[in-house]
Amino acid sequence: MTLVEWAGLVFEELDLSGSEPLQKADVDRILDLARDAAHSVARPAAPLTTYLLGVAVGRGADPVEAAAVLSRLSLAHAEGEGDTAG
Repeated sequence: MTLVEWAGLVFEELDLSGSEPLQKADVDRILDLARDAAHSVARPAAPLTTYLLGVAVGRGADPVEAAAVLSRLSLAHAEGEGDTAG
């Protein structure tokens, strides 16, 4: 089963019929954000950050813009950590 297929099953189970189903680009965006949060902040930041992305999108945020903002925030956190470690 692909992640897009899984997302389709989740959509059905949660009765998200008023929303457009996730496409591969959506799944990739979410996974990229999770990677950035996990590697730049901490592993547990990945599910938390993607959940908060979902909350923001549910409240009307553009998913592409919101994911980009959160990825930048995660990467900036990692850069800041590197500056203070030395």
